[in-house]
Amino acid sequence: VIGLHPELIRLLGKLKFRSSYGQNVLTHSLEVAYLAGMLAAEIGADIARAKRAGLLHDIGKAVDHEVEGPHALIGADLVRQWDKSAEVAQAIAEHHGEATTTSALGFVIATADAISGSRLGARRESLEQYLKRIEALENVANSFPGVDKAFAVQAGREVRILVKPEQVDDLAAMRLARDIVKKIEDTLEYPGQIKVTVLRETRAVDYAK
Repeated sequence: VIGLHPELIRLLGKLKFRSSYGQNVLTHSLEVAYLAGMLAAEIGADIARAKRAGLLHDIGKAVDHEVEGPHALIGADLVRQWDKSAEVAQAIAEHHGEATTTSALGFVIATADAISGSRLGARRESLEQYLKRIEALENVANSFPGVDKAFAVQAGREVRILVKPEQVDDLAAMRLARDIVKKIEDTLEYPGQIKVTVLRETRAVDYAK
């Protein structure tokens, strides 16, 4: 990857001192760049652009302690500012689902990121620790009245809560999401951030006879 702005190079250097689940973020970024290039070659996409997006996909983690928001969106803003590549920035924004995936490059980066993070030995978290963390996350959500079911997804990076519509209205659902976020922040230890999604469904059923 050539022609990077000096500011992006500086931020990449900071990733050497960051880790996620025991995986060094700079090493992970280099790995994603390599994998993204291979995937792009397989589908006939721009290999150089895929490597660039892969290398920069977690650049937001260099400043996510200073800037509020998901690291994918922070990184996309940094790339728009310093790299001037709209397609690369969009792919970075998409790689964790914070933005709707609209391009092949977005799928390539998300896939390369998942492969790097899930390969054997990449992260030090044991299966037992992982299951305990997922269970604790679901238990926090289930502890609130009106919750029907809670599911931790995306390796614990998101929890989706189904509420009982007869007990929780739309306004209460928004309050519930904030309350669950607060309890997660106060009681659990976790890397990165956790997205909380509250789903309220109302069904009307009748029969034609």
